[in-house]
Amino acid sequence: MLYFSGLSDALRMTFVQIMIFSAIALVIFLYGLITDFQKWGTGVTGYALEPQEGKKGSAITFLKTWWKQVTAKPHNGHGKPILEILILDILFQRRILKRSPIRWIMHLCIFGGWMTLFALSGLMFSVEMIEKIGIELPFTPAEFRDMLAIPNYIFGYILLIGLLIAIVRRLFVSEVREASIMYDWVLLGVIFIVTISGFLADGIRTGFIWSFGLDPSVAPPAALFHSIFSLIFCIACIPYTKYIHAIAMPLALLANKGGE
Repeated sequence: MLYFSGLSDALRMTFVQIMIFSAIALVIFLYGLITDFQKWGTGVTGYALEPQEGKKGSAITFLKTWWKQVTAKPHNGHGKPILEILILDILFQRRILKRSPIRWIMHLCIFGGWMTLFALSGLMFSVEMIEKIGIELPFTPAEFRDMLAIPNYIFGYILLIGLLIAIVRRLFVSEVREASIMYDWVLLGVIFIVTISGFLADGIRTGFIWSFGLDPSVAPPAALFHSIFSLIFCIACIPYTKYIHAIAMPLALLANKGGE
């Protein structure tokens, strides 16, 4: 696939190589997630904490216990229906809204933008794979990418707005600034680079807004950088950073029946 042609003839990656790299990133993600499940299965809930010596958790045991809590009847009638928790607590994050509207907008933009762009990338990947195995579709992968262009831009800007709010809060809100450490800035910077590199790669390819007058021949290496960087930091590294809370919090909310 020429769009991922790489930096030079010596550093060229084919579509198959990109898919292999994607599979490796997914395996690293799943290994980290299973490791986290094992830790949680021993009662460890803090980020980067190790289980007590001699104790070994089981991911399957954790998932069984979690599912048992999710499906158990609320104690003394307390607790919210699962559908309400999914929509209001997880999707629309009402708990954060009650604490701070600005923080709620920030989280909603980052969470909504990130997850939607991830889903759109998954759709693009599916179409590419279907085309590669010879199944005929009413559109080509290139045509499908063009169809996703507007949604990608919309949710890309939503994610960018959330990131800018996060940066402004860490710079100018004293309590947030004092609580921030270099680790927080690095994680925020990584997601910012992923977002901006996506705009640049597509802008150079289409000549739209973010092209900055750069030659279209720069589009393939820009797209390659965005893809590799995204696979490493937005998939493979998630279980090993505090961004695991994007998975841990929904699991906890469902297990605890909400809490409103």
